[in-house]
Amino acid sequence: MTINSLALNLTGQVRPPESVVDQDVAWHYGDPLREQKNLVQGIGAVDISNRGVIKIAGKDRKAFLHSLTSQHIDRLKEKESCNTLLLTPNGHIEHELHVINEKEEILLIVEKSSLIPVLEFFKKMVFMSEVVITDETSNLATVFEPIREIHNDFPTWLTPLNYSGQPIQDAGQSAGGDPNRYVPNRPGVFQGREILINRNDLEKYLKFKESLAGTWALEALRIAAGVARVVVDADHRTIPHEIGLIGNAVHLEKGCYRGQETIARVHNLGKPPRKLVLIHLDGSPNRLPKEKSSIIVDGVEVGFVGSSAQHYELGPIALGIVKSKTEVLLNLAVDEIPGTMQEVVVGQ
Repeated sequence: MTINSLALNLTGQVRPPESVVDQDVAWHYGDPLREQKNLVQGIGAVDISNRGVIKIAGKDRKAFLHSLTSQHIDRLKEKESCNTLLLTPNGHIEHELHVINEKEEILLIVEKSSLIPVLEFFKKMVFMSEVVITDETSNLATVFEPIREIHNDFPTWLTPLNYSGQPIQDAGQSAGGDPNRYVPNRPGVFQGREILINRNDLEKYLKFKESLAGTWALEALRIAAGVARVVVDADHRTIPHEIGLIGNAVHLEKGCYRGQETIARVHNLGKPPRKLVLIHLDGSPNRLPKEKSSIIVDGVEVGFVGSSAQHYELGPIALGIVKSKTEVLLNLAVDEIPGTMQEVVVGQ
């Protein structure tokens, strides 16, 4: 089912180009750099109603989700939220889920491309669990707001504290140490909330806001803070350690879920083979690199680029994954655009 927010009667909304991952919502409203500044100041809202929404009800809902994903779901209190991951048996990331624990149900916000695969997987795994799993995308719309507090009226997912530059909280530790070792210093701040409102009320809610921002502004701030978005910044080989999701989406004291052996082995005995970097691009070509373009250092391919955007202060920036031993002080080229690297996940 395709739900297109561009059909809403909102002044100034601009359709995204086909190269942008977020389709069917506004890319910007006429001034994307000003929209970024507003979000930094805690003003405005971003329509991300292209995201899927899944509801898990029934008395076994927490145990069911806890057994299948990487986070300590069973510890969530009412109204609390978290990130969690679905992994392959080899520990590679398949899907990222934003979890909201309501009184009678758990709500999951997922990427549009993840909606059907996640629904199908969960329904296959029900067995004897007393759960009811439904697609609520046609009923609930997701809106991002640059305020990190639970909304009084709507189910709310909060960005992890670490995305604001604070230490990872309550993520456990093991022989490999604390999860903060992976991202000791985040390059920027990305904080806010995703709220779920009745889709029929979306246009009215957005019109009531002081200002609106498009996905361009939201993505630029996320990239500048070194926050990876799995759907665009990862590939089929990515493990959570490489993109800073140990602690933020993986609890180190939790076991018995698919992919857990790889999580423990890499954390305790080895090191991630690759790492996330923030790339500062030369602005003179006046374009951004194509997603998944190779990152070249001294004529050698060392990784690939994911999301990119024009930032209101930093200029053109991108996130990339490179080999762990890559020296970040070296110049690079991506899609024939010169640039430099800044480490997000520390190579170990």
